Amino acid sequence: MADHSLQKDADQWLSLMSRMRRFAASEPPPHDARLSPSLVAIIDFVAANPECGVKEIARGLKLATPTVSINIRQLEEAGFVVRKPHPRDRRAVQLSLTPQGQALHEQTYAFRRQTFERLLAGLTPAERKNMLSLLEKALDQAQ
Repeated sequence: MADHSLQKDADQWLSLMSRMRRFAASEPPPHDARLSPSLVAIIDFVAANPECGVKEIARGLKLATPTVSINIRQLEEAGFVVRKPHPRDRRAVQLSLTPQGQALHEQTYAFRRQTFERLLAGLTPAERKNMLSLLEKALDQAQ
């Protein structure tokens, strides 16, 4: 049976995460694309992994390959992603952001950074460093 204190801390974490989502959603993102969070996550992944493939995205985001394929088609039709043949595997494609996709990624990142700057502004530099260090440690140990 899990430690009662650990359960209580997990409940508090869930409550804080819910508050963070509401905080982050208090203002709409600065783009008119109105993309779902999963589509934005794919754009982020492709930005960080240029010329990646559908399977790589699926593994990286822990999504089903058919779901990623459908999402890529939507992003391609919207002009955010381009496919090109893989140079060594004729069955595979490589994905990259278009200039429009790169601009959207940069806008979204800047918006998120400003949002979290507002969140962190109430802490001292030492408190921020400590909080971020502990969060990174927890994430590293959980993986």
